[in-house]
Amino acid sequence: MSLRQMEYFLTVVEEASFTRAAEVLHVTQPALSHQIKALERSVGGALLERLPRGVRLTPMGRAYLPHAGLAVRSAVQARRAARAAAGAEGGELHVAALHSVAVGVLPDVFARWHTAHPRVLLHLHEYATSEALREAVERGTTDLAVGPAPTDWAGTVVPVGEEEIVLVVPFDDRLAGRTKVTLPELADRAWVRCAMEPVVHGERFLDRACGQAGFRPRTAVCTEHTSTAVRMAAAGIGVCAAPSHIVRGAVGEDCVLLTPDPPWKRTLTAYTRVPPTGAAEAFVTLLRETWPDPGSPASPDGPRDRVSTGRGTAAGPS
Repeated sequence: MSLRQMEYFLTVVEEASFTRAAEVLHVTQPALSHQIKALERSVGGALLERLPRGVRLTPMGRAYLPHAGLAVRSAVQARRAARAAAGAEGGELHVAALHSVAVGVLPDVFARWHTAHPRVLLHLHEYATSEALREAVERGTTDLAVGPAPTDWAGTVVPVGEEEIVLVVPFDDRLAGRTKVTLPELADRAWVRCAMEPVVHGERFLDRACGQAGFRPRTAVCTEHTSTAVRMAAAGIGVCAAPSHIVRGAVGEDCVLLTPDPPWKRTLTAYTRVPPTGAAEAFVTLLRETWPDPGSPASPDGPRDRVSTGRGTAAGPS
């Protein structure tokens, strides 16, 4: 059993055809069939069922598929890490992030990275939920993720900054002259909700927070992306809860931001399956130095949280 055989197997499954897979892999069809048969002999049974038009997985093939995919992706990731280990001067780096972080924080980080490390190619993978983000790292499709600290994580977790959730209203809103607001004051208001809203203890964040304040939020509009929800709120459709960095850094301040009382904040982290080295380590360092401090410029020389390696979550702010 070899990585090449696994790659061939994955390509046949993806293309659902030996002929098309052979074209993609630039090998002859007999050579491809020979490698697949050798793989099946090594695992002890048929992985693919040959059909008159295409192929399909056998039960053994379905069980084998995710492990083969992880092995191939891990090998690719290992090659990337090795190439980029020498001072982050070559290779490429795959970064996964929540959509709000990708839009509100990473453009500035990526610009600084390009200036400092022009020979390292960055690939950005955006995800709507923390669960999808974690799964991407577990599958080995990315080198590191930027988002909330995953629970029960066996790899490395590095706190990089704090995310503040603010409430967005239009300029002519009756609360526009305020800087803070309590949730009970918004019990009669309509809300703009986003599909990317985090889930806390099995309940959507806003439902949980408003429930604790004694009411259930009335939804006016549901959007797919946080940036769209902010625009809808700025237009006066309803109140929107969003990370401050996406409003200030990406959407623009054509609206009024209110701070919930008490404030809503959470620590965001960079986490990896293995301790970051080379390009990954340099990227995490740059991310920590440039993370926006709500309401003030970033402070690279300020105190930083410690790194957590091994099972567990990141430490809180120091």
